[in-house]
Amino acid sequence: MKGIRLKDLPSFLRTTDLSDFMIDFVFGEIEKARRASAIIFYTFENSEHNVLEALSSMFPPIYTIGPLHLLMNQINDDSLKLIGSNLWKEEPECLEWLNTKEPNSVVYVNFGNITVMTPNQMVEFAWGLANIN
Repeated sequence: MKGIRLKDLPSFLRTTDLSDFMIDFVFGEIEKARRASAIIFYTFENSEHNVLEALSSMFPPIYTIGPLHLLMNQINDDSLKLIGSNLWKEEPECLEWLNTKEPNSVVYVNFGNITVMTPNQMVEFAWGLANIN
C-alpha cells in the first residue's frame, strides 16, 4: 500500500516474537490463502487497485465483490431480502444526514473490527482527519 508505514499497521503485526499467537495465526492464514483456488475480497477494484494488484502477484486469482448493499436490489427472491447485507442494526438517519451534504464533502472511515481506541486517541484521529487538505 503506497505510503503505508510500519507504525500504521496493527501492533500484533509489528511484533518480533515469532511465537506470538497472532503471528502464528497470520502465517497459517497466508499459507491457506496460497493453497486456495481463489480469494474473494469484500471491496471493489477502484477503491484498492494497487493493493489488489500487489496481492494478485502472490496469491491465486483474486475476485472483488462489493459493496454488497448496492447489489441488494438485484435479488428477486423476497425471502432472501430479509437477510440483508449487514450484521449490525442499520441506522437510516445516517443516510438521511449524508444526503444533506454536498458530493465529495464527507470522509468515510471504517475502523474494521479489531480497532480499540482510547478517547484521547479518537480525538487525535478526528483532528488528523480535520486537518486533511
